[in-house]
Amino acid sequence: MRGKLGFAIWVLFLWGSSLGRFVVEKNSLRVTSPDSLKDVYECAIGNFGVPQYGGTMVGVVVYPKSNVKSCKSFDEFGISFKSKPGGLPTFLLVDRGDCYFTKKAWNAQNAGAAAILVADDTIEPLITMDNPEEENSSAEYLQNITIPSALITKTLGDSLKKALSNGDMVNVNLDWRESLPHPDERVEYEFWTNSNDECGPKCDMQIDFVKSFKGPAQILEQTGCTQFTPHYITWYCPEAFILSKQCKSQCINHGRYCAPDPEQDFSRGYDGRDVVIQNLRQVCLFKVANESKKPWLWWDYVTDFAIRCPMKEKKYTKECANQVIESLGLDVKKIDKCIGDPEADEDNPVLKAEQDAQIGKDSRGDVTILPTLVINNRQYRGKLDKGAVLKAICAGFEETTEPAVCLSDGIETNECLENNGGCWQDKAVNITACKDTFRGRVCECPTVQGVNFVGDGYTHCEASGAGRCAINNGGCWKKTQDGKTFSACIEGKSKACRCPEGFKGDGVNSCEDVDECKEKVACQCPDCKCKNTYGSYECSCSGDLLYMREHDTCISKKSTTEVSWSFLWVIFFGLAAAGVGGYAVYKYRIRTYMDSEIRAIMAQYMPLDNQGELPNHVQHADI
Repeated sequence: MRGKLGFAIWVLFLWGSSLGRFVVEKNSLRVTSPDSLKDVYECAIGNFGVPQYGGTMVGVVVYPKSNVKSCKSFDEFGISFKSKPGGLPTFLLVDRGDCYFTKKAWNAQNAGAAAILVADDTIEPLITMDNPEEENSSAEYLQNITIPSALITKTLGDSLKKALSNGDMVNVNLDWRESLPHPDERVEYEFWTNSNDECGPKCDMQIDFVKSFKGPAQILEQTGCTQFTPHYITWYCPEAFILSKQCKSQCINHGRYCAPDPEQDFSRGYDGRDVVIQNLRQVCLFKVANESKKPWLWWDYVTDFAIRCPMKEKKYTKECANQVIESLGLDVKKIDKCIGDPEADEDNPVLKAEQDAQIGKDSRGDVTILPTLVINNRQYRGKLDKGAVLKAICAGFEETTEPAVCLSDGIETNECLENNGGCWQDKAVNITACKDTFRGRVCECPTVQGVNFVGDGYTHCEASGAGRCAINNGGCWKKTQDGKTFSACIEGKSKACRCPEGFKGDGVNSCEDVDECKEKVACQCPDCKCKNTYGSYECSCSGDLLYMREHDTCISKKSTTEVSWSFLWVIFFGLAAAGVGGYAVYKYRIRTYMDSEIRAIMAQYMPLDNQGELPNHVQHADI
């Protein structure tokens, strides 16, 4: 009776939390042949396997003659779907029903299929193919499914089968490039998890993921590329059962926040309330770590707590948790204050916020499945695997803003390595317009050493602005000969290649030396002797004559000297005359100034000729 009551309460917990909106995450399926089916269709991403977020897969569809529901191993039927060298990958089309979706995918993968398409057996909206329920989730193969899966509508499934039966070759392109939003250079993601480590394969999967993903997660967080937030699902106890022994053992704050019994046995081990409190402690630890500008410490705590404080060793306690917290340098008192009083008959603000966050907003549906990863407000579907999740996060960055880890081997293929991605390239200085991105490549003229290149990125890119001549000489002609370097690049202009003086040509491909002597453009006076040099010329005169380049003529060195001395004497006498004149003016101005000063002083003591005589007394009137 106790077990039945516990099961009933557990069902009510789930029911109370599931009256929301569940969003089916989708990707595109493009049929490229036959012509009668050419179009883009929607399909639902399975919650297992490895969807190729940010990428595409091209394959040929095959519908098996036997084992059409893929519930048995294809080895029993002697069927293989492994593609031959040079052939397209096989997308296996199977029917829904008779066994779990994961079983179908596992059998398809073992038979060599690159992806599995499950055709619905009912005309209805698409649903999410999920893992089996808890009691049936112990199969070891669940975490080994690596091929992507998609559920298609019955209508599309019937159309594909008909085309195949008519002998048509059905080619399909599975496209996940727009399955996740990628608006900017930072990805925001959430991980809905649980501190319980006794719930079987799902709990093992969660902690294994945290341990393996800790390194990339912390690097992405520390470099500001991502913003991570952990979340925890709790349920409430129906009011009719609040005073029951089961609710008291599974809930805190008088039935407001509950978790199922870890061992599914109310008579032994830890209780659900222990899980709720530990979940609360992990949320508070993240808040305190975030306030300390070190939110990535959450990954260290959860990993260390799972290792040091497991339920199986009876160490799932507050004391053990505090030891881990102190080892990370965080304030235990701040975390305890955040946790509050689990016995209080009032809302816990932290857990209340967690319950509110479960409700879906905008494009994100309600969170009802544990574990759940939400990337850029879109629920991730697929295996919780380090590589698969990292690919999904990388798909959330705007193109060309991905961090280096997203462009590493094993995460994506560098399309710039083969034929430079079809983009412009200057092999001489190793400059390319090809930029590798997680989704593929873009052809975009680069910026090199502060110099911008302009062009279409495919056929040409040219250096522009200041400093352009320092990069491959701005794409202009340049040559060094006889110890002299000549360039046709004109600094500061976007497109300016002009042959320097002494050369002629287009300035880009060539500049030829002008033979000034042969073309008679210089050194043409009767007494001149012309000799061509690279980029210039040399002109000399016979005898004692001197060549004047600006006048292109020869003059006598002697006459030049005489003229020069005469010119110097003229200048000398001119300066002397100017000095004498200046001195005379100076003396005159000094004399004039002194005369005026003397007259002013004398005027104070005696009348001058031009002033009237002033009376020396005043006659007063009689009063």
